[in-house]
Amino acid sequence: MVVAAGADLFAGALAAQAVPVTRVDWRPPLPGTADDLTRVLADPRREEANRIAVSRLLAAGARLVAVRPAREALGLEPGRFLHAGPPIDWEHASGPMRGALVGAMLFEGLAATPEEAERRLARGEAELTPCHHHNAVGPMAGVVSPSMWMFELEDPVHGGRSWCSLNEGLGKVLRYGAFGPEVIERLHWMAAVLGPLLSTAVRAHGPVDIRAIIAQMLEMGDEGHNRNRAGTLMLLRELLAELIECGAPAGAVAQVVRFVSGNDHFFLNLVMPACKLALDAARGVPGSTLVVAMARNGTEFGIQVSGTGDRWFTGPAQVPEGMYLGSYGPGDANPDIGDSAITETAGIGGFAMAAAPAIVRFVGGEVRDALDATRRMYEITLAENPAYQVPVLDFRATPTGIDVTKVVRTGVLPQINTGIAGRVAGTGQVGAGLVTPPAQCFTSALGALARDAPPLG
Repeated sequence: MVVAAGADLFAGALAAQAVPVTRVDWRPPLPGTADDLTRVLADPRREEANRIAVSRLLAAGARLVAVRPAREALGLEPGRFLHAGPPIDWEHASGPMRGALVGAMLFEGLAATPEEAERRLARGEAELTPCHHHNAVGPMAGVVSPSMWMFELEDPVHGGRSWCSLNEGLGKVLRYGAFGPEVIERLHWMAAVLGPLLSTAVRAHGPVDIRAIIAQMLEMGDEGHNRNRAGTLMLLRELLAELIECGAPAGAVAQVVRFVSGNDHFFLNLVMPACKLALDAARGVPGSTLVVAMARNGTEFGIQVSGTGDRWFTGPAQVPEGMYLGSYGPGDANPDIGDSAITETAGIGGFAMAAAPAIVRFVGGEVRDALDATRRMYEITLAENPAYQVPVLDFRATPTGIDVTKVVRTGVLPQINTGIAGRVAGTGQVGAGLVTPPAQCFTSALGALARDAPPLG
């Protein structure tokens, strides 16, 4: 019996001579990481720390309890904006991030024209802070301003709270960097009609169990990132009676129902804070190698790890590979952007592609690619989440809890489903596809974990 790893040439030659061969999928660790891996794997705190962090992640709940303006929910004041990804300033912001900030300035009445907004932003007249620093998450550019309405979720197990803005739909929308008159008009309608009616409906209904809806939608063909059709309709079913009975004009209720039911991605903005709650519960465990955030600002990709506090480990964001709308192509694409990779960090999205084989029609590839992607993610995770199951894999639980050491040891990078924003401010969405983080995020995190580990011997 021969055990063969790597290229198939040697194994194939032996098999042709009737020699029994067992092929193993072995890959060397990422270059230059051997010493750090040794220190981290030898850390006596690691196994128990990861057990604690994972148990918190898996136990976390997520209930929608309110819909409120960001000025109330997060204490945002005029001129303060949240954004997706690790920290960034105007000088280094990508096109879609700049476009979304310009749109937020116009929406808040802080500038009369896009040109004035750009000048004021370039002079540093707005304060920019990552959503993650405020227990929030934002899709794509993730820009949140005081007048935008937010979903507010709570974790009844650990007591945490998380927030996310309301989803605008697809195409030319603020989160993709568009800021035309139709974008600003839609945002004003969302602030005047959509947010208040949803707030009234949630208050009348009582807490909505978002975690339970996510579990059901995975069994109905959604994966929780780029496909949320079933989740959106289940949310609407939960709140429809309260919307009808809320006392608002029938025309306004019809507008809200039509908007939500016609926006397959509406539920994404509830999946994201639900995942954020679970991962925040796993933060701050010394010695843990569990990744608790993956986020992109359109310039950099950053991760945070349970055992290293609030530190960001970053690398250049990559341009996704995928399918493009109309005449757009790779040359029109901005590097990856958004906090929505929190879904993959929590074990759904790209990690649950096998639950949503139809996703390949949106992001590219074939059905077997979706199945292979999920199977591959089991190699780099610490657990499986029994709350979220994949029917086509005999209801196997989704791979959950990205482990820095496993990523570095195998070279397998997390699979992310994502939208693609146009690189020029104001363009909007140009496509959707697949992307992975830069490896240096994980090697840098491993180095920090190694420096924090007790001395060997």
